[in-house]
Amino acid sequence: MSAEQEHTNDSDAGDASSAIDAPAVSRGAPDYLTAAVRVAVAGASGRMGSTTCAAIDAADGTTLVAKVDPAMSGPGWFSSVAELDADDVDVLVDFTHFASARANLDWCLDAGVHAVVGTSGFDGDALADLTDKMTAGVNIAIIPNFAIGAVLMMRFAELAAPFMDTVEVIEYHHDQKIDAPSGTAIATVDRIAAASTRWAPDPTTDEKLPGARGALGAGDIRIHAVRMRGMVAHQEVLFGAQGQTLTLRHDSIDRSSFMPGVVLAVQQVSRFPGLTVGLDRFLGIDSIA
Repeated sequence: MSAEQEHTNDSDAGDASSAIDAPAVSRGAPDYLTAAVRVAVAGASGRMGSTTCAAIDAADGTTLVAKVDPAMSGPGWFSSVAELDADDVDVLVDFTHFASARANLDWCLDAGVHAVVGTSGFDGDALADLTDKMTAGVNIAIIPNFAIGAVLMMRFAELAAPFMDTVEVIEYHHDQKIDAPSGTAIATVDRIAAASTRWAPDPTTDEKLPGARGALGAGDIRIHAVRMRGMVAHQEVLFGAQGQTLTLRHDSIDRSSFMPGVVLAVQQVSRFPGLTVGLDRFLGIDSIA
């Protein structure tokens, strides 16, 4: 959550970032010293989308120019990105679902508009396909989780991994999230597995109920998903070693927790050429993976 989704399929957390450090000189990139970044939001009527619209409107250096949602109409609303005038938009923020997000990115690549995507579903294959379609001058950021605390949690997990013997991840989300496990949990496990391959074997030989031990992520690390009313987005990384445990936990108790990361990504995306995954580069931290 990234924020995680309600009726849309928003993402939830940030995995290892990939981008070139040098600033980009991109088609349509605004001059951040003199002009506000003009932002359109796709999925603007959803919980994350509407919160994002308010944050973009309130932030210094950004201005909301369009809200995109086929279910809405009226001044400032558009039913699809195809109705937008690309000359009026610097960055498209997407909180829709995977199929819509992928189509919206095709429009961005054709129109020369940068994109910040908070929608789930961009796995390794989808990212590879997107990489093949990237065009010069258009920068895209895929952000599994916009909560800065969640990004730091994953970084801390990478640092802890080589020193511990066992690890499992438990993610908790609201009861409207349609995908499991979360993108944040998958990204966390990917990063832990890249940081260490030395894990004690799972002793379980008799799983009395299928799935009781959770799903297997990268490196056969277990992931458990909880869907519960009253929650927003939460994750625990549980490490174990001889005579001790280490628990890393992040809680997003309100969707406002994602907004500093959204605004940061919107303000930074034009400066990082090509495809960036996660907030790490925008925050100035590097992952191990």
